[in-house]
Amino acid sequence: MAEQVKLLSPNELLRNKENPRLIFREEELKALEESIAHQGILVPLTVYADGDKYFILDGERRWRCATSLALSKVPVIIQPKPDKLQNLMMMFAIHNARKDWDPLPTALKLEELEKEFRRRHGRLPNESELGGIASLRRGEVRRLKKLLALPLSYRDELLQELEKPRSQQIITVDHVIETTKGAESLRKLNIINVDEEETLRRSILSKFRTKIINNTVSPRKLVKLSQAVKRGEVSVRTAKSVAHRLMANSGYSIDDAYEESVERVDFEHSVDQLAQRLIVKLEDFGRRGYEVSDQTKALLSRISALVRQIK
Repeated sequence: MAEQVKLLSPNELLRNKENPRLIFREEELKALEESIAHQGILVPLTVYADGDKYFILDGERRWRCATSLALSKVPVIIQPKPDKLQNLMMMFAIHNARKDWDPLPTALKLEELEKEFRRRHGRLPNESELGGIASLRRGEVRRLKKLLALPLSYRDELLQELEKPRSQQIITVDHVIETTKGAESLRKLNIINVDEEETLRRSILSKFRTKIINNTVSPRKLVKLSQAVKRGEVSVRTAKSVAHRLMANSGYSIDDAYEESVERVDFEHSVDQLAQRLIVKLEDFGRRGYEVSDQTKALLSRISALVRQIK
């Protein structure tokens, strides 16, 4: 049986408190509002009835625009009332493919979904289960859970940043996640302590704001520094020195710290890995007894000349 479309007043509809979308940017609503003003609402809203009230499952932006335009009626499709877990699952299933969904509000709602699952089943869901009921890939579940591990102050700051037009946003979720990973890698090797970890994170985010650091993934170079320390290629003293300069000097970038500490050994490490893979391939080539082509001979001669030059 085909779903029937009904016409309801926007005043009869209420937002769904389980909607993971919390941010509605003015410029995006304006563009949608102009479209609705010219063409009307082309896709009906999806709602469920609870007594004499109707709650929105899909179409909150259309509803907001209809209210702003003072439309007398909007088209809706009415679904059966879900319980809380079903409601959360439906909201994720409806919206998870939307590219304009902001990750932090989604993470906060994922936390609610996890709690509701525990209330229902007496245990927390594992990653696969949580991804399944939220219609999310496991990798995305892990990313969202990293956001939930951030201090509340960072969540609040990110939500405030999300309220701004996209063109005015400077600090994003990715900036905070990458910075957190970089600082954490140094703290785990006792290059910095717990208090310094927070100071370093704040310093790096400040430098993102001032454009001293302009590459979102620059903090990954701190992870490379930590790995070099762990391998014994860079001293703890050197690592501590550049980490403290990052905290104390507002004009000192991660690139500066990388160049002064680990750039050379990191480059050598990557060359070592490539050389080891090449050796394995060449040994296998010899065992197979393949005839060497002219092109391969030329490349091997070039490699040999470069090796002699470097040595």
